[in-house]
Amino acid sequence: MAIPTSRTKECGQIIINKDLCNGCGLCVSVCKDFSLAIENGKVKQSDKPLFGCLACGHCMMICPQKAITIEGRCTSTDDLIDIPSKEEAASYKSMLNLLYRRRSIREFKDVPVESELIDKILEAAQTAPMGLPPSDVHVLVFDSKEKVSAFAEDFCHYLENMKWFVSKWFLTLMRLIWGKANTELFKGFVRPCVYAYTDYMKNGENIVNYDAPVALYFYATPYSDPADPLIAATYAMLAAESLGLGTCFNGAVHPFIQNGKAAKLFREKYGIKHKSREGIFLLIGYPKVKYTASIKRTFASIDRI
Repeated sequence: MAIPTSRTKECGQIIINKDLCNGCGLCVSVCKDFSLAIENGKVKQSDKPLFGCLACGHCMMICPQKAITIEGRCTSTDDLIDIPSKEEAASYKSMLNLLYRRRSIREFKDVPVESELIDKILEAAQTAPMGLPPSDVHVLVFDSKEKVSAFAEDFCHYLENMKWFVSKWFLTLMRLIWGKANTELFKGFVRPCVYAYTDYMKNGENIVNYDAPVALYFYATPYSDPADPLIAATYAMLAAESLGLGTCFNGAVHPFIQNGKAAKLFREKYGIKHKSREGIFLLIGYPKVKYTASIKRTFASIDRI
C-alpha cells in the first residue's frame, strides 16, 4: 500500500547494500514508517511497514556507510546534497533579526525583480517541509508588474459577478449555517474587501496586489496537507527578505477562485491546475518605503502543560 499524491501512487524503493551496512541501526531509528529492521547485524526491509516507503530519504541521509539508497516517489540519489556545516548556518540572533526587520510591504518601486532572485526564492521555498512527500505544492509565477496588474484587473471583473456572495440577504441566510464568527468575519472583512477591490480598481487603483513587480501564487492539490502551500510561501517570504526585497501576503483572492463554474473557468485561464483547500499570494518587490521600527507581536495564548 502507498499513500497517494497527485504526483505518484507508488511506494519508494529501498535499496540496501549489505556489504556496506555495519548494522548501526541509525536508519531504523529515523524511519517512522517502520520499513526497516535489523536482523543478524544488518539492516533489512521490514515485513510490517506502516504505509510503505514515503521516500522521505531520512534513512539514506543518515547512513554513515551510504548503504541505503531510495528511488521513486520523485526522489533519487541525484537529489542528495551535502548538508551545510553548523558554522554556515544562521544563528538564532541573525534569524530573529531577519524576522524583526520584515514588514508587510505594499508600496513597491517601479523596478523589475531580477529573474535570478526569483529563482533563489523558489529554491529556498522548495526546502519547506510537507505533510507527505513528494510535495504537492504548485507555484504560479507572475514575473512582471504588467502580468501582476492584469491579473488584478481580471480578478476584479470576476468579483463583480460574485457580489451576491457578500450581499446582506445571503449573509443573513447563511448565519444559521456558518455561525456567529463566520458571519462577523464576512460582514467585517470579506464584504468590505470585495467592494474595496472592485471600487478602487474602477478608479484606477489596484489594491488587490498593489502592482507588485512579482506575485507568486502557492496552492496545492486535494491530496496535500492544507498547510503545505502556506509553509512553502512563508519560506519564500523569508528568502525574499534575506535578498533585500519587500513582501506582502494576500490570502483574500484564493477562496474566491475555488468553487463553482466561474471559478473553474478563471483557474483554467491562468493555468491553475487544481482546486486547493488553502492557498496564498506572495507579493514581492523592492520596497519604496523604509520602516525605522519593528513591533513585538503576541499569540492569543501560550499555555504550558
